[in-house]
Amino acid sequence: MKLTVTTFVSIDGVAQGPGGPEEDLSGGFEHGGWVVPLFDDDTGAFIEEVFGRGDAFLLGRKTYDIFAASWPNATDPDDIVADRLNTLPKFVASTTLTDPKWGPTTVLDGDIVSAVAELKSRPGRELQVHGSLELVRTLHEHDLVDEHNLLTFPVVVGQGRRLFAERGLDTRMSLVESRSTSTGVIIAVYRREGRAEFGTMEVE
Repeated sequence: MKLTVTTFVSIDGVAQGPGGPEEDLSGGFEHGGWVVPLFDDDTGAFIEEVFGRGDAFLLGRKTYDIFAASWPNATDPDDIVADRLNTLPKFVASTTLTDPKWGPTTVLDGDIVSAVAELKSRPGRELQVHGSLELVRTLHEHDLVDEHNLLTFPVVVGQGRRLFAERGLDTRMSLVESRSTSTGVIIAVYRREGRAEFGTMEVE
């Protein structure tokens, strides 16, 4: 399976607490819910496209808990996001989750890098990561992410954790697809292409 990551980010790179004021208060974060005023029908349509390609989900513990508290209550048969989340296999990276109530769920409590590599070797379309910021950083550092679906919202949040660590693995990406929405969200799909290249700008 191809491993894809879908992330909401602000113009200043913040990926923390996009969905609500109480979603992630770690580090004193006070600006949660910054995507809500800008999440339009076009953005929703893209998210449905993404979920329609998924065959399994890989989540961090915090994102899993957030999802498990709400998505099981969504029972509309026409809601593709709810249908996929509630029925497809979910794998959770956690050393503390022992009895997940939201199935079908498998807890990955050992070497996450080896476990994810094994999952990727299985047949299927996409193993999808949503949210799960710390997990995404780990996956990126070990070259396990094949594609990033990056949704950049036109807002400067001003505080919070960024998608990528301040120091990390240099990576070259190619742009697979891009579009914009009615509220100015820039949707871009990037494919990993190996190590980044560097050079010097010269004046003719």
